Amino acid sequence: MLRYLTAGESHGPSLTAILEGMPAGLALSSEQIDRELARRQQGYGSGGRMKIERDHARITSGVMAGRTTGAPIAFSVENLDHMKWRDRDIEPMTIPRPGHADLTAAVKYGYRELRLALERASARETTMRVAAGAACRALLAEFGIGIGGYVTSIGTVAAPPAGDAPDLPSLVARYRRRFAAAETSDVRCYDPATAERMREAIRQTMQDKDTLGGVVECAALNVPAGLGSHVHWDRKLSTRIAAAAMSIHAVKGVEIGDGFAETLRPGTQVQDQLSLGADGQQIIQRSNHAGGLEGGISNGAPIVVRVAFKPIATTLNPLQSVDLGSGAVVDTRYERSDFCQVPRAVPIVEAMLCFVLADALLEKLGGDSIAEMRPRFDALRQLRLDQLPMDNAPWKFGYE
Repeated sequence: MLRYLTAGESHGPSLTAILEGMPAGLALSSEQIDRELARRQQGYGSGGRMKIERDHARITSGVMAGRTTGAPIAFSVENLDHMKWRDRDIEPMTIPRPGHADLTAAVKYGYRELRLALERASARETTMRVAAGAACRALLAEFGIGIGGYVTSIGTVAAPPAGDAPDLPSLVARYRRRFAAAETSDVRCYDPATAERMREAIRQTMQDKDTLGGVVECAALNVPAGLGSHVHWDRKLSTRIAAAAMSIHAVKGVEIGDGFAETLRPGTQVQDQLSLGADGQQIIQRSNHAGGLEGGISNGAPIVVRVAFKPIATTLNPLQSVDLGSGAVVDTRYERSDFCQVPRAVPIVEAMLCFVLADALLEKLGGDSIAEMRPRFDALRQLRLDQLPMDNAPWKFGYE
């Protein structure tokens, strides 16, 4: 239903995104996009580039008089740093940096200059993912769906686990508190004591001329049950979320719900048992180990995703490589980069989750406008006994 394309280079004149498939009638402005772009530029451990750029999204099509028209939406963000590169003679880049796309892109495309790979493979491209994700966030908000995130670990410093919440409203309230607290922290961690230790770990890494990775947790609240599908591998909502998260630069792992921790416990301790609410009709989960997804379909609980970022491959301390121009074993040359990108990655993870869920919601509801979608959303089947009638009678497959 939805798709987006990005274009542009790290030091080129501008970045562009086109988002296709958004319904008509959604209120959308550059100010909404710019708020998310500003969040992407904030975080302790960021490099010098963030002191140069002041990202502003120009919406150049698909939005008239402040509302989407149903046509493709085009966004453009100027690269202020391009002025330093526009008329400059660029030195040849022949030494591939380990952990980057320099070498692999040269193999794939036959590049005779490695900067061609660097320019497009740069995480600067995520600017436009955040822009497109901001539009998707606005669509989800029309239906009461909220998405937020925070940092749970940087290096070996991790926030303490919280344990199960007593009920779904308490769980949702906990996530909302975490979202708000994380936005007051320059490392985007909701726990002040842990945030201070994260900041110290990043500071030490800067002194050591090294880099640090970490884990971002993102949660989607008030997602209706029934998004996604179990019938094909590529329609599973879990598949789509994991693929979107894995596409982010430097991501090396994705968990949904308790993820890998579930391998350490017996099955009776990792399933979300069901019970009935006070009205005897509402079906409720007594925990959320599954992270809001069962069989590739949303189950009404918060969708919880954890994304593991490796340390950025560009380090002030040189690494060993091979000069493709001379054939000599040499050290890498430093390219400006972050020391720890994890705090700045939170809005990027959120943006990708916004895109996937907006796409799944459109797939479920259909409709070319917000006005068409609203009554269909209100009519969605709920997790209630009176909306899940069973035949409760023997039957046969009936194949020949």
